[in-house]
Amino acid sequence: MLRERVSDDIYVFTSGLYAQVTAGVIRTREGVVVVDTLPFPRESRQLAAFAQRLHPRGVRYVILTHSHADHVYGSYLFTGAELIAHQRCREMIQRYGEAALAEAKAQTAELAEVRLRLPTLLFEGELTLRLGGKTLHLAQSPGHSPDVITVHVKEEKVLFASDTVMPVPYLVGGNLAEMRHSLRALRNLPLENIVQGHGPVLLRGEIAETLDSSILYLDKIEQLVQEHVAAGKPRSSLAQVDIETCGKSRVLLGGLVQRLHQANLLYLYDAMVAEKAAQAA
Repeated sequence: MLRERVSDDIYVFTSGLYAQVTAGVIRTREGVVVVDTLPFPRESRQLAAFAQRLHPRGVRYVILTHSHADHVYGSYLFTGAELIAHQRCREMIQRYGEAALAEAKAQTAELAEVRLRLPTLLFEGELTLRLGGKTLHLAQSPGHSPDVITVHVKEEKVLFASDTVMPVPYLVGGNLAEMRHSLRALRNLPLENIVQGHGPVLLRGEIAETLDSSILYLDKIEQLVQEHVAAGKPRSSLAQVDIETCGKSRVLLGGLVQRLHQANLLYLYDAMVAEKAAQAA
């Protein structure tokens, strides 16, 4: 696992076990705030131990940016902290979490001790958290999932973008139009760093180019899939559309991005075919 200090009071942990998923630690004068946890207990324990050492009051809050397993499975280790999330995040954990965790435990023995915790401090739209000289602005940022939020640490000009920003946008289970809107909204923020939900921290000079390339990627895959559907091409024909054709590199996240890209194409194809069938009915 990689630990990186991105400002005087902000640290980012990047998993070495699963898809370079990230979590953050923010030190304030009145305690620590953690943004997301990590999927495997051995890494989340290191994250928790480090965060607790940073301040005598320990971890005050854990912010869950959305309900997906790789961001929430370590929450049970922060027993003294209050969990903050969007209302939709709690609803999705309640609806899908236990069944998904049971399936994951059946496949991965290391997850045997994991227990789900439900967030208790909930909001809709936006929330501002002020603690020990830090202002954290939480805002809904759907697209990857309807419950995604971002966390903007205003004094540090650091944004925890969750899975709204990744080396390649990932849409399965989400919504392309919402993702595009969320990415455009981030272009207006004065930022020094963006912490992606997966992958390396973005520096100021990389932010605009990365956001723009992700928006162009969404435009490109939408156009390509529309053309395939309109021409009556089979679903399998999308296997020939590689990620470089759509403006992204296949080497990021250890090559995982190519699989994410293919999943995006198939997800959009199925959605467009279903919409076309519904219109014809």
